[in-house]
Amino acid sequence: MASARQKRKVGKVMREHKSGKLRSSSGRKVKSRKQAIAIAMSESGQSRKRRSSAKRRAGGSSRSRSRSRRH
Repeated sequence: MASARQKRKVGKVMREHKSGKLRSSSGRKVKSRKQAIAIAMSESGQSRKRRSSAKRRAGGSSRSRSRSRRH
């Protein structure tokens, strides 16, 4: 669960994205909502592991499903 500080940071980054002021490390504008969420999670200190476990509970990604078909 995210702390109040982490939630504020995510909200700040997402507002920047919505207003068109969010930039990536290369200086380009971030247009993708998914990329904006990734930046927000990274800046707030939320781990990648937590996001992937939530994705698994929600049904998983197509990548994990295709990987299971190969075996």
